[in-house]
Amino acid sequence: MIISLDIGGSAIKGGIARSETDIVPMGRRPTPKDDFAAFTETIRSFIAETGETPSCLAFSIAGVVDPDTQRLTCANIPCVHDRSLAADLEAELGFPVLIANDADCFAMAEAELGAGRGHRIVFGAILGTGVGGGLVSDGRLVNASGGFAGEWGHGPILACEAGNPPVKIPALPCGCGQKGCVDTVGGARGLERLHKTLHDLDFPSEEIIAQWQRGEEKATSTIDIYTDLVASPLALTVNITGATIVPVGGGLSNVEPLLAELDRAVRSRTLRRFDRPLIVRSECRLEPGLIGAALLGLKAEAVLRAF
Repeated sequence: MIISLDIGGSAIKGGIARSETDIVPMGRRPTPKDDFAAFTETIRSFIAETGETPSCLAFSIAGVVDPDTQRLTCANIPCVHDRSLAADLEAELGFPVLIANDADCFAMAEAELGAGRGHRIVFGAILGTGVGGGLVSDGRLVNASGGFAGEWGHGPILACEAGNPPVKIPALPCGCGQKGCVDTVGGARGLERLHKTLHDLDFPSEEIIAQWQRGEEKATSTIDIYTDLVASPLALTVNITGATIVPVGGGLSNVEPLLAELDRAVRSRTLRRFDRPLIVRSECRLEPGLIGAALLGLKAEAVLRAF
């Protein structure tokens, strides 16, 4: 039995996994963000709730494990930031601990149980508050030991012109410290920022999308430019990875007309021309981080049993 945990800035969600087809949610608890002892006790409470002894704990978390030092970068949960979290929790709890980035867990869930089933190479893209991604090849998470593979949202690669006719796009500063990243325009907050930059209008992303679907001129311009800006780096990601399907998660994935526009734009720019949808809505709609972490834990357990 694996206990999987999806660690977010506001809540920790738990689950019990006995196989790929037997993953049961356990509920949620508030995340202790500033007290590591309280954080550990919260994890311990999930273990106690099962009444069983797990073979390992598998975590999905909004952070990145350094593959060399195994230290975690997790800015929104200070008590675990810059810790060797797996080793620290193993020492406290007495069970093997596996930790993976939440976007990587999303990609694993989609590759095994979602829209990526039957595909050798799956790139899972997140278009939520920001932009993220994960890469799975032949059932194996590329970031199995940690790292930044799949982070297509960062790097100074955004076009300086977009749309038809072309409009100049400033290199907007990104939270990662660089300028001109896809993350500056690609997520929901980025879409709002782009609309403000183009038209000096402050609207939530939901309203921008609603106006676009009603055919309003300024929102239509913003979505056209958004699609142009995001499609090129996503097409490049497909070219580099060889992915044959890109399941999309996050809030913007719920806007199927937007995904259809993005799919058409990406497919027109990839070297391999697909005659079917490539950019698709994710299928694991219920806690993909929890599912992905469970799958990673089950795979790790299977490898250990093989030895």
